Amino acid sequence: MKHRLPLFLFVSILLAACTPKSGQSAGTAAPAYNQLTVYSALPDQEIPTYFNAFEKDTGIHVNYVRLSAGEMMARISAEKNNPQASLMHGGSSDTYVAANKEGLLSPYQSSELANIPAQYHDADGVWNPIYVGAIAFVCNTDWFKENNLKMPTSWADLVKPEFKGQVSMAHPATSGTSYTVLATLIQLFGETESWNYLKKLDANVRQYTKAGAAPPQEAALGEAAIAITFSHDGLKPKMEGYPVELVFPTEGTGYEVGGVALIKNGFEKEQENAKRFIDWFMSVRGQELFIDAASNRLPVNTKAKYTPGLVSLDDLPIINYDAVWAGQNKAAFVAKFNDLIENTSNLKE
Repeated sequence: MKHRLPLFLFVSILLAACTPKSGQSAGTAAPAYNQLTVYSALPDQEIPTYFNAFEKDTGIHVNYVRLSAGEMMARISAEKNNPQASLMHGGSSDTYVAANKEGLLSPYQSSELANIPAQYHDADGVWNPIYVGAIAFVCNTDWFKENNLKMPTSWADLVKPEFKGQVSMAHPATSGTSYTVLATLIQLFGETESWNYLKKLDANVRQYTKAGAAPPQEAALGEAAIAITFSHDGLKPKMEGYPVELVFPTEGTGYEVGGVALIKNGFEKEQENAKRFIDWFMSVRGQELFIDAASNRLPVNTKAKYTPGLVSLDDLPIINYDAVWAGQNKAAFVAKFNDLIENTSNLKE
């Protein structure tokens, strides 16, 4: 004899099955596995905003390690035969081009690319763009007033003797920011002139740091007069009230397209979660979290709002920066920087 459930009980069971669990947004499917492991090159202060929101929206918990872009690349390369993460997050596209060249990434292209200008897409269809930002000088205005000097307006100004020991920048071996600076100079002035320039600039550098986000903090605190960094990292201390101003070099400046990509042979259980994170981070919801994180990054999704007062790349003297060429030559240029300018044995955290 067959037993039938009462209609009211059947409806209750159906509603319970369709109701999101706590911490999971309506309209999203519960994950088959609720963990995701990420290496992220974004600043420590920003990361919790993104990963906590992702967990709230999807029920997927993100386990992460924060590394500079260079460290992230080195770790993924060292773990090539036994990957310990599923997703590479943040850092400039140069790093992603170099990682793909070494066979460290798996291709995945988000449907959200439909809302992102084609100029920021990966031509090889492997990594995905998530933000853009230009290289700038961050100047401590108090130092310039006290020393009655004008702020630099060009790359040429940075090598003036009055700035000896007053320039802060990261090392291109460990910092995607600083590698973009190096590749920008070579694209602007050619190899020979750039290496000669970097030797002169080295005399004015107080100490190379490991991460590209460290120099603007040094300028903000008055430990250096000038920092070379991305504009979004430079705007952060300005908006926090520190006495700094941003200047973009008149000869032209490079820019980064920040990326995110699947690590090849990452944890099998996490693959769908990793793709879901990429889609989520490139959506309007993910992109507008740059405002909540006070990151000052420009989103690439044209439908997303961004922090009022940010300067669009269209209004800056940016060069036609070739990130593919930069990524393909990264190992050779970093090795030459180590040989000619400074090795990585004495970097400041």
